[in-house]
Amino acid sequence: MEQLRLTVLGPLEAERAGAVIRLGPRQVELLSVLVIELGRPVLARRLVDLLWGTTAGDGAAPTLRSHVSHLRRALGPGRSAPAEASIVATVGTGPGLAYRLDLPPDCVDACLFEQQATQGRRLLDASDPALIPRAAELFGAALAHWRGPAFADVADRPFALPEVARLDALRRTARRGHAEALIALGRPAAAVGVLTGAVLDDPYDEGVRHLLTLALYAEQRVDEAAEVCRRGIALLRERGMDAPQLHRLYAAILRRDELPIPAPAAVVGGLAPVAPASLLPPDPPHFVGRAAELDAARRHCLALKRQQILLVTGAAGVGKTSFAVRLAHLLAEDFPDGCLYVNLRGFDPGGTAIAGDEAVRLFLDALRVPPEQTPAREESRAGHYRRLLSERRMLIVLDNARDAGQVRPLLPGAAGCAVVVTSRQQLPGLVTVEGAQPVTLDLLTAAEARDLLTSRLGGDRVATEPGPVAGIIERCDRLPLALAIVAARAATHPRFPLAVLARELTESRGSLDGFAAGDPATDLRSVFSWSYRALGGAAARLFRLLGLHPGQDISVRAAASLAALPERQVRPVLAELARAQLVMERAPGRYTCHDLLRAYAAELVASEPPEVGHAARRRIVDHYLLSARTADARLSPLRQPITPPSLTTGVTPEEPADGASALAWLAEEHGVLIRVVELAARHGFDRHVWQLAWAVTTFLSRRGCWEDLIAVQHRALAAAERCGDRAAAAQAHRDVVAAFSETGRLRLARQHLESALALLRELGDRTGQAQTLLTLSWINEKEGDQMTALHHDERALALFRADGHQAGEARALNAIGWDHAVLGAYREAVGYCQRALVLQRRLGDGVGEANSWDTLGYAHHHLSRYRRAARCFRRSLALSRELGHRYNEAETLHHLGDNHEALGDLAAAHDCWLRAFEIHSDMRHPAAAQLRDKLSAGHGHPRRRPEVAAVVR
Repeated sequence: MEQLRLTVLGPLEAERAGAVIRLGPRQVELLSVLVIELGRPVLARRLVDLLWGTTAGDGAAPTLRSHVSHLRRALGPGRSAPAEASIVATVGTGPGLAYRLDLPPDCVDACLFEQQATQGRRLLDASDPALIPRAAELFGAALAHWRGPAFADVADRPFALPEVARLDALRRTARRGHAEALIALGRPAAAVGVLTGAVLDDPYDEGVRHLLTLALYAEQRVDEAAEVCRRGIALLRERGMDAPQLHRLYAAILRRDELPIPAPAAVVGGLAPVAPASLLPPDPPHFVGRAAELDAARRHCLALKRQQILLVTGAAGVGKTSFAVRLAHLLAEDFPDGCLYVNLRGFDPGGTAIAGDEAVRLFLDALRVPPEQTPAREESRAGHYRRLLSERRMLIVLDNARDAGQVRPLLPGAAGCAVVVTSRQQLPGLVTVEGAQPVTLDLLTAAEARDLLTSRLGGDRVATEPGPVAGIIERCDRLPLALAIVAARAATHPRFPLAVLARELTESRGSLDGFAAGDPATDLRSVFSWSYRALGGAAARLFRLLGLHPGQDISVRAAASLAALPERQVRPVLAELARAQLVMERAPGRYTCHDLLRAYAAELVASEPPEVGHAARRRIVDHYLLSARTADARLSPLRQPITPPSLTTGVTPEEPADGASALAWLAEEHGVLIRVVELAARHGFDRHVWQLAWAVTTFLSRRGCWEDLIAVQHRALAAAERCGDRAAAAQAHRDVVAAFSETGRLRLARQHLESALALLRELGDRTGQAQTLLTLSWINEKEGDQMTALHHDERALALFRADGHQAGEARALNAIGWDHAVLGAYREAVGYCQRALVLQRRLGDGVGEANSWDTLGYAHHHLSRYRRAARCFRRSLALSRELGHRYNEAETLHHLGDNHEALGDLAAAHDCWLRAFEIHSDMRHPAAAQLRDKLSAGHGHPRRRPEVAAVVR
């Protein structure tokens, strides 16, 4: 009887006697779990949780039994086999019911891969030259099992993430071992092929780049070696990391030094560690005191028998952030893999706390996870983050947390890391459930407060006026933030006697009652009001208005719009606020301030007449709407524009000059834009809500920020319904579809499209219906129903023609051509595309023409008319590049590469795939993963071009 064999290093496949066994999607999921737990029983109730999660209903258990039964029949050797021969065994009964996959490990490709890779590493580590050829052979055999991403069908499911990560790590180790063996055998050319794929998978791995550079240099490919080195240095620099090993190697290459090929052990030993990830702010320069607390906190964080959580609490302004940052710097050497830091903004007065998932995305970026490898689902991202931390010894600083719920997604799942949380709340849940150790910071002692003033003002000045210094300390109640503000004022005016400052503090007893922590002496408002009253009229007005801005920081032009001032006039006003320590220029042209100061500003502006606040909020939403519209037009110049509300006087919108600057602005303002949509919805600017959502759709789609896109479009839909704008509602329904489809929620995508169609039918908008039908056909295609896609495209064509919309007619003709091509009717596809091109040329529709040339080329390619196809693809490319349409350019490059491969020009094929990969990577599009696999596999290319190794985006 032929043995069953399973392959999971790629899409899961089962085969017996050379015949592939067809499995349904749920059977694939079930079998994946059983393979991960090979030979171990998995409780039925756990399988239900893993497969259905929170959606599991009362019928989940019998459904699972049905799936197990179908899987047994599919995998079984036949009806004649005895029952005990079942590969999926039942273990236990009742609550202990479980299922186990009984299959020898050598029948699963992942087990064979691991066995061969381990044997290869053992031979390589023996340092016996006679064993190296066998080690190279074993590594090659191990790597040959891979056909794509491990458990590709379920790779983003939480139950698969740890095993996928483990196998990926083993694959990277095997690739490096294979390359080490090949280099030691004097075969650097073969090592280049292995290392190229490794660099594509992890472009930030300094050690792998070092090996690839050595191999290229040994092959006399000096320029290519230098380029791989240079790109690595530049990439690591962008992440704020040094690359000493690559710097030394790059200098040696430029000098044309002789670089001996090292033996495997020397290669491994010579690898410099990659610079640790760090988001930590600078060490506070004027930190004083807290010696006992720091010592206790340090000892707690280093007691790594289990995950350690330190919770730093205390009154506002007591110095929690400074304490946490100082502690992190003291612990830096104890956590060699670096420090992750985020300000969670839990007590931001504008209600703009960072969600746990947003912080997870930030941390994944710091951990060098490429965008295309970031899981689409929130829970999967959290699992991926915890898996990465389980392999590291890191310190995580979570500053200014609102509650335990905001913190929990960011906690590591295993020992080895320590977490420092700061909060104004005591967070009893974190202490009770997660075992956090609380540290409550009290006010400074009088001696420490004096030390703080001395560090800022100098010992002579403090010693000269001991009485006033004591008075300042008393009025600031030894609160570090208050002392810092007074000291900044005194330092700005070195000729002012400290007695004057002490007297003013005594005479002005404002309050900031909400931040007094129940102690009337903790009176920050008097300190803030003292600084505020020293401002000129324009600066005081801008400071008040900053209390209305929803972002953590603000640009110069946004500040100009907020204050209704010209840009040239607002710059000196911001400079005055910065000198008074009421704002800080955190980056050139971007200003921020402490949340207590924003709260104070919000209190001040709340005392203004209501029309002042309303007008300022209108200028804020006008500013970001007009700026976002301009940026969107740079990214999508052919998108049909919308008519904005009338412009408010005094608004100075941003004006990005090109696509690159538009993308940079949108990335910088991403969080602010999402919060401005919320602000507009909260204050009744409904037209702004849906138009802002429309304006950020292209950017959010290209960045893959699907949850943000869903959030803003839901607000847009609600706003459109409130103001009775059915056309806007239809637009919101249509714009949210990409987010749902790209995250696998096709049912929701379809529901929104059907809602859009219903609204458009009510409006009699045949063009809108046709556009929606074209989008619906895209969903049909993703569902594998190309015939229905064709039906919808044909209906769209009829509607476009009935409305006399020739550009839409041409687009529909091309879509129908594509449908026929996918269905294998290539000659019919050619006819539709040629008719589309006639219309598009007459109309001057460059984007549509580029699309049609690409579809036409695709059809000719599958008719084996490769040279004619190449001409079509090149015409499409020329148009897309002229129009700056990078996505279309990448798609056509991909097709042209396939065509070159069919013609036998493998070098040209790789050039096209490489350029397509670079574009998709820049855009963070999922198609980059497919191209990366194609480039890594080589498709039979005898000697892949070295530029592939330099692709890092």
